[in-house]
Amino acid sequence: MAGHPYKVRYAKEAIEDSQSLRAYDRGKIFAAIERHLFHDPLRVSRTQIKRMFQPFWSQFRLRVQDFRVYYDVDEPQRIVDILRILKKEMGQTPQEPPHETNRNNA
Repeated sequence: MAGHPYKVRYAKEAIEDSQSLRAYDRGKIFAAIERHLFHDPLRVSRTQIKRMFQPFWSQFRLRVQDFRVYYDVDEPQRIVDILRILKKEMGQTPQEPPHETNRNNA
């Protein structure tokens, strides 16, 4: 947890994903994003953060109970881009990456 916190940005798809969730689930997910990704998004763990095998459309996945947060990290700029927020039961992980990132904090 050294240095300044990372800036977190949300892709349009991630915002749409979060809007379709119950407020309770959305709160858990955003709390986990703040706890893990603002300060140490590269820290891989057995249960929560996984580095995705490449080629894949995201670098990392954060597990929050039945939800998965897919994200990329720009280490030199200290930016985390949240690409998608998906419920595990939704089937297969989308194979297409999102194309736009909302530059505002959500």
